[in-house]
Amino acid sequence: MISRRTAVIGFMAGVLLASRSRAAQPQLPASPVQRVTFSADIAPILFRNCASCHHAGEAGPFPLVSYGDAKKHARQIAEVTRLRIMPPWLPEPGEAKFTDEQRLSTEQIASIGNWVEQGALEGNPADLPTLPKFVAGWQLGTPDLIISAKKPFRLPASGGDRYWNFVLPVPIDQTRWLKAIEIRPGNKRLVHHANILVDRAQSARHRHKDALAGFGGMDLGIESEFFDPDSHFLFWKPGTVPYVEPEGMSLRLDKGADLILNIHVQPSGKPELITPSVGLYFTNKPATLHPMLLQIENDAKLDIPPGEENFIVTDSLTLPVDVDVLAIYPHCHYLGKNIQGSATLPDGSTRSLIHIPRWDLNWQAVYRYQEPIFLPKGTTVTMRYTYDNSAGNVANPNHPPQRVTAGNRARDEMAHLWLQVLPRSVNMGDGDPRMALQEAVAKHKVEKDPLDFESHYNFAAMLQSRGKLEAALAQYEAALAIRPGDAVANNALGGALLAANRVDRAVNHLKAALQNRPDYFDAHYNLGSALAAEGDFAAAAEQFRSAVRLNPEDADAEANLGSALAQIGQLTEAIAHFEKALKLNPEHELARENLKQVRNMAH
Repeated sequence: MISRRTAVIGFMAGVLLASRSRAAQPQLPASPVQRVTFSADIAPILFRNCASCHHAGEAGPFPLVSYGDAKKHARQIAEVTRLRIMPPWLPEPGEAKFTDEQRLSTEQIASIGNWVEQGALEGNPADLPTLPKFVAGWQLGTPDLIISAKKPFRLPASGGDRYWNFVLPVPIDQTRWLKAIEIRPGNKRLVHHANILVDRAQSARHRHKDALAGFGGMDLGIESEFFDPDSHFLFWKPGTVPYVEPEGMSLRLDKGADLILNIHVQPSGKPELITPSVGLYFTNKPATLHPMLLQIENDAKLDIPPGEENFIVTDSLTLPVDVDVLAIYPHCHYLGKNIQGSATLPDGSTRSLIHIPRWDLNWQAVYRYQEPIFLPKGTTVTMRYTYDNSAGNVANPNHPPQRVTAGNRARDEMAHLWLQVLPRSVNMGDGDPRMALQEAVAKHKVEKDPLDFESHYNFAAMLQSRGKLEAALAQYEAALAIRPGDAVANNALGGALLAANRVDRAVNHLKAALQNRPDYFDAHYNLGSALAAEGDFAAAAEQFRSAVRLNPEDADAEANLGSALAQIGQLTEAIAHFEKALKLNPEHELARENLKQVRNMAH
C-alpha cells in the first residue's frame, strides 16, 4: 500500500508600488560642445532604451518613437535621465553583468542634456536609425494554449494599491513541458507587476472560497503537498520581453495543475475591469536541467522604529553543494533603501551578486545574469538590506512615520532575496543536490525562528524525503505544537508514523486531519492504508472509497480500494476497481497482480 508524503514549499509574493523620487545626482561632467540632433544622436538612445514601453498600447504614458514625441517631452526626458529615474534600471554596475541592461552611460545622458540646451534640433531625417519593430499581441507568436481569467477584477476608482490573484486551471490531460509563458496582464497602464506560481495540488482552491473567481492579497496561501523543487521565475513588468527557457530547462506542467497569476494594480481615478490572460508555449523536450529557487530572508528581524534612517537586516546561508546562479530577485517594500546581495567563497574572497543603492519598489525586477555565476560548496550567500523609516523618505507611506513590522500588506515590510540556482551534482550517488539545498534552507529557518510553523514543516519534509525518518518525526511534532489543528501537518505526521510502523499514532493524526478538512484526499488515502495495516479492511475500504470520490483519476486509490474490498469478500466490486485502476494506469503492478488473484478466487 502506498503512503503519500507532504511538503510545503514556499514561494515568493512580490509587489510593485508607487514610484519614488530619487535624490539629486552629482553634476555630470561637461561634454565638448557639438551639434546634437534627434536623428543622429538621440533617436538611437530612445529607440534602444525607452521605446519598448513608450509606444502605443504599452505602459509608458506617452510614445517616444518620433521627433515630435521626443521634442514635446524634451526637458522632462533630460531631467529624468539626469536623475537616473529613467530608464528604470536599479542595479549598480559591477562585475556581474545582467541581460537586457537599460542603464544609460554618462555620455548618453550628457548628449540628451546638450540636445535640449541646444534647442532640441531634429537634424537630418536621413540619419534616423530604423524604427524598432513592435509586435502587436503575443510577443512570441500565437501560443499553443491561451488561458484567460474566468472573471475580471473590478478595480475601484480610488483607494490604495490592490493585489489580486487569478486562479487559472490548465486544461491538459497529461504532463506537458513548457518552454515559455507569456503574461498579458490586461490593462498595462494599471498593472505594475505580475507573477505566476504553479499550484500543482490546487491548494488555492482548498483555501479560498470560490477561488476560481479570484481572491485578494499578497499572501497566496499556496502549499505544495509534494516535494517539487523545480522552480522558475515567471515574472512580468512593463517592458518585459517574454523569457524562453534555455535548452533542457523546460517547466513541467501536470494534469490538474492551476496557475496562480498575482497582479499588483493602482486605481486610475475611474472604475476599471482587468481581465488578464496567459499564453503557454509547449515543447516536446522534457527537462534535463532542474533549477530551483533559493530564498534567504529575515522578516523576523523587521521591527523598524519611526524616524530610523538606517535600519539594517541581514541573513546568510552556507551552500552545501556547488551551484550556478542564473538569476536574482531582491524584494522589500516602501522603506527599502540600500539592497545588497553578496557571496563569500570558501577561500575568503567576496563578490557582489547585486547592489541597488537607491531602491525603488515601483521598478523591482528579476535580473538574469549574462553568464551563470559559479559558487562552490561552502560559499556563504548574504543579504544586507537597509531601510529608511524617516520623514525624509518620500516613499514612506506613513506621515508622520510609524513603527513598521513584517507582513504581507503594502505598508508592512519584507526582507527577501531569491536566487535561481542550478545545483551541480559531482557524485550522482549523493542523490538530488536540490534536496540538500532545500534541507539546508529549512534547517537554517528553524534555527533562526524556532516558532515558525512552516520552517519546521519544510524541514521535516526534507528530512523524510532524504530517509531521515526519526528526525522528520521530531520536526513534524514541533510544527504541530505550534499549530495543533493543522490538517496538512497532521496528515504528514500520520503518513510518517505509518512509514515508521507506528500505526496507532498514525491513525489518530490522520483522523485529526480529516476532522479539520473532511475533503482531504491524501488524509483519506493515508488513513485507509493505516486501517488496512491494523487489519480493519472494512473501515479501510470506506476511506479509500472517499479518496476515489474526491479524485476519480487516481489509480493508486482505485487499486487500494480493490484490495480492501477483496479482503472482506466483496470480489465483484474489487474486480471493478482493479480494472478501473488499470484503465487509469495500464502499468499498475499491484492492480494487475491482485486482479489476477481475485479472478481466480471468484471462479
